[in-house]
Amino acid sequence: MMSFRNISMYYFVCVAVHGITLADAATFSIQNNCPYTVWAAAAPGGGRQLDHGQVWDLNVSSGVGGARIWARTGCEFNESGQGKCQTGDCGGLLQCQGYGLPPNTLAEYTLNQFDGMDFFDISLVDGFNVPMEFSPTSGGCNRGIKCTSP
Repeated sequence: MMSFRNISMYYFVCVAVHGITLADAATFSIQNNCPYTVWAAAAPGGGRQLDHGQVWDLNVSSGVGGARIWARTGCEFNESGQGKCQTGDCGGLLQCQGYGLPPNTLAEYTLNQFDGMDFFDISLVDGFNVPMEFSPTSGGCNRGIKCTSP
């Protein structure tokens, strides 16, 4: 694996995550390219509603291990951020404080781990709810991964 700090991810080959290098951190730019609204979620990081074409820049500290980003679908939240999602729900909260419930397609990553390297993958261990692409955009690594169907 090569070290990277700029990351791109596409949910539903609809939500895109692009990374930007910071001193001791990475920024994941999560973009919804889906023709419908998704509620992007991250642990650590929280969550946000993304209509088609919208972007959420998520800043993550270096040294993060076991982190996930996923899309939730069919969500309804009230003004205080309480609600429910059909897929990927995380305790009925807009601002996730833990992992989402299956089914949800996962982008997983660890930063600055063994020999300072970063690692990333797409996992269907929790099922499949949206196609996704995950790609680094810096550090010499320019080949991403994608999962368009289960």
